[in-house]
Amino acid sequence: MQMILSVRGKTPIVGDNNFVAPNATIIGDVETGKDCSIWFNAVIRGDVNSIRIGNKVNVQDGVMIHCTYQKTTTTIGNNVSIGHNAVIHGCTIHDNVLVGIGAIIMDGCIVHSNAIIAAGAVVLKNTIVEEGSIYGGVPAQKIKEISPDLIEHEIERIADSYLQYMEWYKDMKIEG
Repeated sequence: MQMILSVRGKTPIVGDNNFVAPNATIIGDVETGKDCSIWFNAVIRGDVNSIRIGNKVNVQDGVMIHCTYQKTTTTIGNNVSIGHNAVIHGCTIHDNVLVGIGAIIMDGCIVHSNAIIAAGAVVLKNTIVEEGSIYGGVPAQKIKEISPDLIEHEIERIADSYLQYMEWYKDMKIEG
């Protein structure tokens, strides 16, 4: 069963029309917007600072979202897709962003709107990701500008797909 836990007097607030997988964990000072999906084995741990998640955000399987005690919060905008096994830690992600599978975004980073963080990228502490660009590599660097077509056919398509996927699970029954 999903774990939505209070800690240090803070209880997560899960927005309207959210899907939270049965084995996802949301702890402490966390707020999600509407139409979000928190998938299997994802952990959103607001025990040491606050985590704010906008509308139409999908936090895919195995993602870890955390922050740093008394230093950094985590803020995620609207229409954001966070790929499987990514780590989001003490940073700000603006609207219309795609975070690739296994990417790591560290404390103090700012990912501006309409950006893509490539799969496996490591965005080091305090990096500023430019609006409308793709960053990749270890450490992550700007690879190129994003075309409007790529924004529509990747960033928006994936976010919209996850709205559809969460509908498949609305009437899920746990067996055994």
